[in-house]
Amino acid sequence: MNTTIRIKLSIMMFLEFFIWGSWFVTLGTFLSSNLHASGSETAAVFSTQSWGAIIAPFIIGLIADRYFNAEKILGILHLIGAFLMYQMYVSDDITFFYSYVLGYMILYMPTLALVNSVSFNQMNDPEKEFANIRVWGTIGWILAGLSISFLFHWDSAEGVTQGLLKNTFLLAGIAAFILGIFSFSLPKTPPKVAATEKIKIGDIIGLDALKLLKDKNFAVFFISSILICIPLAFYYQNAHPFLTEAGVENPTGKMAIGQISEALFLLLIPVFFARFGFKKTILVGMLAWAIRYVLFAYGNGSELSFMLIIGIALHGICYDFFFVSGQIYTNSKAGEKYKSAAQGLITLATYGIGMLVGFGVAGWITDNYKTLDGSIDWKMVWIIPAGIALAVFILFALLFNDKTKSEKEIAAV
Repeated sequence: MNTTIRIKLSIMMFLEFFIWGSWFVTLGTFLSSNLHASGSETAAVFSTQSWGAIIAPFIIGLIADRYFNAEKILGILHLIGAFLMYQMYVSDDITFFYSYVLGYMILYMPTLALVNSVSFNQMNDPEKEFANIRVWGTIGWILAGLSISFLFHWDSAEGVTQGLLKNTFLLAGIAAFILGIFSFSLPKTPPKVAATEKIKIGDIIGLDALKLLKDKNFAVFFISSILICIPLAFYYQNAHPFLTEAGVENPTGKMAIGQISEALFLLLIPVFFARFGFKKTILVGMLAWAIRYVLFAYGNGSELSFMLIIGIALHGICYDFFFVSGQIYTNSKAGEKYKSAAQGLITLATYGIGMLVGFGVAGWITDNYKTLDGSIDWKMVWIIPAGIALAVFILFALLFNDKTKSEKEIAAV
């Protein structure tokens, strides 16, 4: 890969995740402060991510992989996305806003696979080269959060009161427009499948990988993956509104600590796998979810603010030790025949089904733990997902008995 292509791919990845980080982190606070959305309405908006994840494989499998170059459809999707972002920026009604977000997420979620496809197509050794490109996506997300807090101050107490969080959609829309135009200059990535070749729906959503569920340990892992996404949804949906209400200064910028942690702990996964194996590594990730929510439940924005910061910093362990380790485990169990199908099935189960249920539960809990003055009992909102995470931890610890430390698992890291 020459230097020009490397720079182009890095810019592409940076913008891809800058866009997402520009608006998704502050979405919960925007919905409650600007649109006065209820918990269930907020859950419905956040669940558009899950619907996008469910529909994305069909867009990629039935359209992108068969008829168009990946870089061209990437550009088209982001240009349409920029228009929808502008509609979200000017919208002041939750019903219309929901329809715009739904349309946007259906278009955006497929681009996550498209940027990977464009990148891999230019690499001779993806296992060594991809991380150096993908890290720019994490940097993009972090810079978006830092900009909102420390450059524009849209998430300050005064900024939230003045409704300035709507500007996040304008920022994301501008970035989406730039990436849309830029995408047409990316290296050509032609379709992988002939337009005349027959594709089964089961291939697209990974149904062939259901055969892996005959293995009791993989079935336990699969079910645990769905269940752990319920507490995960609480974080995405409620963390920013909670930090804002708790009086934490620059909450968006401080939530970027989670992405920094994610990048750092990713480096420790090979060490944990080699020393402790898959089960102990993934159990650490599950336990971290319970601990972080207990910290949120009993911390505050003043003298105990360090508890909230620690809770945010645990994101790296929560995400990497469970989800990244789970992807590695799935890869090792699936074998060459079902490798892609298995990863597709896990993605559908977690970001699709698991998160969809999780957002609904989080919205219901938030609505049902409001006090008489309309404020939210955040302690209970966090204790409940902590309990769910702990229950999944116990379930997995008792039922998962794969004692073999697969050399393939370690080699796959």
